[in-house]
Amino acid sequence: MNYDVIVVGGGHAGVEASLSSARMGNKTLLISMLAENVGATSCNPAIGGLAKGHLVREIDALGGEMGLITDEAGIQFRILNQTKGPAVRGSRAQIDMDRYRVIARNTILNTPNLDLAQEMVESLVVEDGVIKGVKTDLLNEYNASKVIITSGTFLNGIIHIGEVQQVGGRFGEQTSVNLSRSLKEDCNLEMARLKTGTCARIDSSSIDFSVMEEQGGDELPNPFSFRTDRAEFRASKKQLPCFIAYTNEKTHNIIESNFYRAPLFTGQIAGKSPRYCPSIEDKIDKFPDKDRHHLFIEPQTAENTECYINGLSTSLPPEVQRDMIHSVKGMENAKIVRYGYAIEYDFVDPRELKHSLETKKIKGLYLAGQINGTTGYEEAAAQGLMAGINASLSLQNKEPLILRRDEAYIGVLIDDLVTKGTNEPYRMFTSRAEYRLLLREESADTRLSHYGHQLGLIDDALYAKVQLKDEQIQAGAKLLEETKFTPNKEFNSFLESIDEAPLKDISTAQQLVARKTFDIEKMLKLVPQLDEYEEYIKEEILVEGKYARYIEKQSLEIERMKKYLKINIPEGFDFNKVSGLSKEVVEKLEQFNPPTLQAAMNISGITPAAIEILHIYIKIDKRDNK
Repeated sequence: MNYDVIVVGGGHAGVEASLSSARMGNKTLLISMLAENVGATSCNPAIGGLAKGHLVREIDALGGEMGLITDEAGIQFRILNQTKGPAVRGSRAQIDMDRYRVIARNTILNTPNLDLAQEMVESLVVEDGVIKGVKTDLLNEYNASKVIITSGTFLNGIIHIGEVQQVGGRFGEQTSVNLSRSLKEDCNLEMARLKTGTCARIDSSSIDFSVMEEQGGDELPNPFSFRTDRAEFRASKKQLPCFIAYTNEKTHNIIESNFYRAPLFTGQIAGKSPRYCPSIEDKIDKFPDKDRHHLFIEPQTAENTECYINGLSTSLPPEVQRDMIHSVKGMENAKIVRYGYAIEYDFVDPRELKHSLETKKIKGLYLAGQINGTTGYEEAAAQGLMAGINASLSLQNKEPLILRRDEAYIGVLIDDLVTKGTNEPYRMFTSRAEYRLLLREESADTRLSHYGHQLGLIDDALYAKVQLKDEQIQAGAKLLEETKFTPNKEFNSFLESIDEAPLKDISTAQQLVARKTFDIEKMLKLVPQLDEYEEYIKEEILVEGKYARYIEKQSLEIERMKKYLKINIPEGFDFNKVSGLSKEVVEKLEQFNPPTLQAAMNISGITPAAIEILHIYIKIDKRDNK
């Protein structure tokens, strides 16, 4: 009954937290309500997407599991935003939901140092502001100096389908009332309510796919994990198509005429809904000028017996759901296997957390996933991994791993949450990252694998491959930079032969590569030596060449900002004594209590001028203390 780390909740955050903890040498216990639902994908049958794909790659680079499971369970792989710049492209995979869950559970059960218990945690054991363990519904008490809560939507979960309300954390599963009460009463944490939802699932045999637009995967699919062999993956991976359908005027009329029965509008739901994944009734209400909305018909398993209707999330009554689904072309005879529903649940204000994801009020208690106000498997998994890592580092009496905003999307995610908080389900977007040119998906391993290696989550052989990749990219980029050309008749004729405009001044290969029309084929004709590298290395060299000046500019900006990263704000620092700060700035600094000047800079409303003033007063404070 004694453990180093206890993880409560077996969703994506819980899987990553428990695996990272156990792999870092800690005796770890994962407690889940249902053992067979460990790693369950509760909503859509997909991993990744815009910015979310970046998170999965970063999880993998640090030694997490999500990318590997996705590669094995994936049934379609696509790169979104393919025609746009590499910084905003995002990998997305349709997955076999059943297979994903089985792989995750088996990984847990086969990991040394990791036990799995099917119980419900009822309360936390806290003494003098320090976590000591947990108590379950079976009257078991487990002891640990580190506890990670990854409860998802299960805290006081209430399911809404029209006028019907059911208590549950997922449809057909129990909710956790007492743990929520313990977080409030025993830990004194600030909590509020959020809402999310899901769509109906349809019997695939009842759908007429012939009248829909087929959407296949990439011809040469890329795996998520850097540990997956690309050539073998492309040769063996079988992909299934998705399909695109559309709502229509009839669909919209059915929905609009039933607004009076929508829990979202009747006041039945008090929690804030996700802005970027709205229900269909929310979309019809907010965008009345739209005559149709996309629906993505996605297979849930490799057998394709059941489909997920992405874009049709709803909590309308069952008979309304039937009518609106039957109004869609190709789904006139659709058989609903599972109705859509909304779920309302408790979450903890993430400003209660340190950047390590440890709570400020209770030592040794960490929170990760939807309990922190996020939405999405990927955001949850990223937090779970970091919570597991930092709980382990604390046990080793080491400093926590805090990823900077210029290092990783994970750094952006956690920094946004703990400094700004959220009053709606938080979702990651590339637009949230100031340095997204540096945070491309394909560079995640070269950016972060050294941390995974230091932590013991990435082995020597894999890390050697990452180092080789980085060396090859840097060598190729340097070759482009150093290869110079003097414009003359012969060289301009060469440029015309590859459909490039002639040069007027002395130029480098890098300047040519930066042109929008310049591709890998042209780059190899210009600098044939680069042909010795593998295809994905050439792609990275091309990207480095195209964005070299912008990357250099961002790097200089980061170096300028790093002086603030090193400056800690003294504990107990009195912001009221700082002359020149507005009342608003002082209030926000006192509310968020940032640990560093960098954290202060990321608070909404804090100006660079305020940071400069604060910097001066911190130096004065240090001098006076000496």
